[in-house]
Amino acid sequence: MFSIIIDMKKIGLLGCGAIGTQIALAIDSGKIPAILTHVYDFDRSKSEALVSRLKKRPQIAENPHMLSSNPVDIVVEAASQDAVRNHALSILQNRRDLLIMSVGALLDESVLEILLDACREFKRTIYLPSGALAGLDAIRSVKEELESVLLVTTKNPKSLKGARFFEVSKIDTDSITTKTVLFEGSAKDAVNLFPANINVAALLSLAGLGSHNTKVRIVADPQTDKNTHQVIAQGKFGSISITVENVPDSTNPKTSRLATLSAVECLRAACSTDMRIGS
Repeated sequence: MFSIIIDMKKIGLLGCGAIGTQIALAIDSGKIPAILTHVYDFDRSKSEALVSRLKKRPQIAENPHMLSSNPVDIVVEAASQDAVRNHALSILQNRRDLLIMSVGALLDESVLEILLDACREFKRTIYLPSGALAGLDAIRSVKEELESVLLVTTKNPKSLKGARFFEVSKIDTDSITTKTVLFEGSAKDAVNLFPANINVAALLSLAGLGSHNTKVRIVADPQTDKNTHQVIAQGKFGSISITVENVPDSTNPKTSRLATLSAVECLRAACSTDMRIGS
């Protein structure tokens, strides 16, 4: 009688906050067919708190470099744009695949170019989950025929609190009592001013017209309890209109529950050998 041994992929986790924790729990429960072997967070107490919740307890790496120096197959970044800028290259150089949640860092053209070159040189893959958006496969499919793309994002002001935008404007989140347009401009500027709130703009621009030609409107609405993203794209192919109303994550209202679920599904697909749906 023969037994089949399945070589499950080993995962390293960079960032043990709200999203990182949910990904770790999905691995621990078997929802993602992989093994979480190493974790790291700049705040060690977060790493320790996460490990204590898991049945299969990973090792806590002493620093980000040690995380990818261990024999992992994929490193999941769920920390910050700075973590991508500072550590993504070394992860790829260590010949590990990389799943990036803080996609806004890739709108820095120099960062994107360096990481793409590293992917080619070291034969590695970067995974970018769809996050809180739908329809990115369609946008990517019609990329050559796109003429305009607009993203309209509406959130409760509380979800936007702490964004860099409020440091350079005279608007305070507590003073917003009616539906208010806070920002209109390029995806690049939106990601710079709202780095923890608008990763969807980065994803949309990477899939389509780029960060300078993808337009973004950010609306604060104190009456809403959803994070709503509307994509309007037009071109020679016709038009695409997509609206997604997301429930904010219960542990981090700055992000949507769908963003976490998307990350889990992206990692599950990367670790699986079954059927893949979508382009």
